[in-house]
Amino acid sequence: MEKWTASRLQAFAVADDMRISPFYSDGKTYGTPTWIWSVVVGDHLYVRAWNGQRSSWYQSAVNQRAGRIYLNGCNFKVHFSPVQGNVELTVKIDAAYRQKYGASAYVQPMLQAGPQSATVEILPA
Repeated sequence: MEKWTASRLQAFAVADDMRISPFYSDGKTYGTPTWIWSVVVGDHLYVRAWNGQRSSWYQSAVNQRAGRIYLNGCNFKVHFSPVQGNVELTVKIDAAYRQKYGASAYVQPMLQAGPQSATVEILPA
């Protein structure tokens, strides 16, 4: 799979305009764009579902493994890879959420077990 360039990751790290659109079950039609918080950890881009694994976009992302995002003013075709069971990575992603969104009252819920269990890495297609 492709990797994000360093310049893209730098821009993504501060951008706050992500819209995520996993494919519908037909594997061809993009889902309705959902605004979501994104963070960069190392050279990887991550998102979490506010409603945990029952979130419809998360379920589509896990099942279809592909779709599109809008971030930093551009659309990108992407692949989705669920992230589970890596405690060290979870701690790093939590820290990235705190750093980027710490001023928001909504950051603490994103650090709870439900959203943590619905973490997805986004890779360019």
